[in-house]
Amino acid sequence: QLHLTMSEKNELTKSLEMVLKELQEKENEMKREISEYKDKLLQAEKKHQDALTEANRKNEVEIEACQEKINLLEHFISSQKLEIEHLKSNKEELNNSLKETHQTIGELLKTKVK
Repeated sequence: QLHLTMSEKNELTKSLEMVLKELQEKENEMKREISEYKDKLLQAEKKHQDALTEANRKNEVEIEACQEKINLLEHFISSQKLEIEHLKSNKEELNNSLKETHQTIGELLKTKVK
């Protein structure tokens, strides 16, 4: 009986060792897979961050270009307003000069008629 019990104990010990070995192998495999997934995740995060950085850089360049265009247009509008004011002033001077000329002609005609 003792011999049989010892034999069973040895078999159970061997079975347990095999199960433990299988569990250890599975644990190692799972650790390896987790490590691979972490690496892939880090790569994906880096790729995503690089894409975001590049998109932000492009947006900043585009914003600067648009701001430059806006500044140029504002400057152009300002110069056009000054030109309009200058032309209005010239028109007014010409109108005044024309009125004076008409008055002078009128007076000359009156003088000539007398």
